[in-house]
Amino acid sequence: MNKLRFLFQLTLVLLASSCKLNNDPGPKIFDLDYMAHIYPENFVSDVTNPYFPLSVGSTFSFTGETSEGTETTEIEVLADTRIVMGIACTVIRDRVYLNGELIEDTRDWYAQDKDGNVWYFGEEVDNYIDGVLDNHYGSWEAGVDGAEPGIIMLGNPVIGLKYRQEHFVGEAEDHGEVVSKDESVSVIAGSFTGCIKIEDTNPLDPNFLEYKYFAPGVGHIKTEKIDLPVETEELESYDIK
Repeated sequence: MNKLRFLFQLTLVLLASSCKLNNDPGPKIFDLDYMAHIYPENFVSDVTNPYFPLSVGSTFSFTGETSEGTETTEIEVLADTRIVMGIACTVIRDRVYLNGELIEDTRDWYAQDKDGNVWYFGEEVDNYIDGVLDNHYGSWEAGVDGAEPGIIMLGNPVIGLKYRQEHFVGEAEDHGEVVSKDESVSVIAGSFTGCIKIEDTNPLDPNFLEYKYFAPGVGHIKTEKIDLPVETEELESYDIK
């Protein structure tokens, strides 16, 4: 290993350890070159981050128009848990329909640390073509084959902060950046204030660019895919338990 790279990685580890010992309340590791150090004792049982609350039984419905037609997404917070890297993760079922036909059925795994950061530990993906299960492309699990967890929502969102949302080289490499806070956003489900705006990019696709909006007490409410034409998906209805 290059000596300078080794010293850089060692410095990151020492800084993270120092934060842990000093009980620093803020987020710890957000450099895009970090190696996530995950300890089960640093996690809590429930996901209560105000911008990404996951109470069992809650449901969310999204709708949007794409170049292929109307896309709807149905999300449910399940009572199930999934143990990943020794951590009990909350399971989210995410079903996507195109013109009424199921094209994807996914189970995502999330867990919150003591600082309020919500980590994304992977997903099981079933992709359908013409109503028939075709493949599992996009599936990954933190701790398996070099995959690492990422952060889906910061406990303390700071404008300009960049972070990994997932990390499985060549498969899942979404990055996020907090670009705005205190946004006012109107969607089918209603109008929300105090929202944060996240910019999503992906080094696997340099042309990929999305903006996502999250409302306090609700979570994700809107996605803008910057393309020609711009595609928008917005929260149509929700029921938080």
